[in-house]
Amino acid sequence: MFDYETLKIVWWLLVGVLLVGFAIMDGHDMGVGTLLPFVGKDDTERRVVINTVGPHWDGNQVWFITGGGAIFAAWPLVYATAFSGFYWAMLAVLWALFFRPVGFDYRSKIHHPTWRKTWDWGLFVGGAVPPLIFGVAFGNLFLGVPFQFDDHLVSTYTGSFWALLNPFALLCGVVSSAMITFHGAIYLAHRTQGELQWRALRAAGFFGGLMLLAFAAAGLWLWMGVPGYVIQSAVDTAALPNPLGKTVVREAGAWFANYQRQPATIALPALAFAGVLGAQALARSGRSMAAFWASSLAIVGVIGTAGAALFPFIMPSSLDPNASLTVWDSVSSRLTLNIMLWATLIFMPIIILYTGWAYRVMGGKVTAAYVRENNHSAY
Repeated sequence: MFDYETLKIVWWLLVGVLLVGFAIMDGHDMGVGTLLPFVGKDDTERRVVINTVGPHWDGNQVWFITGGGAIFAAWPLVYATAFSGFYWAMLAVLWALFFRPVGFDYRSKIHHPTWRKTWDWGLFVGGAVPPLIFGVAFGNLFLGVPFQFDDHLVSTYTGSFWALLNPFALLCGVVSSAMITFHGAIYLAHRTQGELQWRALRAAGFFGGLMLLAFAAAGLWLWMGVPGYVIQSAVDTAALPNPLGKTVVREAGAWFANYQRQPATIALPALAFAGVLGAQALARSGRSMAAFWASSLAIVGVIGTAGAALFPFIMPSSLDPNASLTVWDSVSSRLTLNIMLWATLIFMPIIILYTGWAYRVMGGKVTAAYVRENNHSAY
């Protein structure tokens, strides 16, 4: 269908789309979970908050599963290196996610304050921890990950979990966490009314501002204190993968080179700022659905900014820069990429159509009266 070089670019874009889809669809219910113990002042209000995402949260997990599967199939070297190097971080994400299905299903089955408050904080952990760790992981990509390959392309990771928690990576974690919480607050404002909606709007104002401040600070830090990676040797972009067949050096300001070569990419960070400010203004004016779409565009801007800065690098190596994994040398075969592309073109529209239908059917405001009337069927 496509030549090998084009397929490599197509799958870089598709993986980016899956990451954005995960952040938008699974992100808003994680953001709602993060806000749950704070915006809900009593059990009824917390049940209202939970039921804004109750019908959809498990279906949104398909974006997380599909994203992981796509990385495994399209970028096997990235998958193997990242999931072994970030092993404890990935386990922390999974442990946090365990609280979500159990919390949603069992929280309201026993009418006891201690039981319910315990699961409320469990849902908070399940919503707050994954975005924080994903942001920390992205921050470490800009710093470089300490791994190298031997002659048989077996990777060796020399870092530790605690080394991942460095100041710049934690700042990126703040960007990610604030972004997802802001997105959840906007969605919560769309699905609630009265005092709950007012608290959600206040949370959106705080976390939107925090997100923009942290996002700007991370960009300034990259510009002033984090050298980027540059491929100095010639690269055959249509060749079979060989991550050791290039020469890579580190240079100050290199992470901004793509923005200098392609000035149109400046639209991505601008979109992040415009999306947050637009979502806040729209939400305050009562146009909550438009605010949700604006918040989604802000997520596109943040993730797109990171992707455009890193390109063509996917996972740079601080231990051996020449072993850094890029779009050109960490992919599967042309046949695999072609088969996966056809599968994506068939099934992705089905997922999107089904998701849209589900949100249309189970949309509308969630109220305390609804929770009381459906006491035995609602979460």
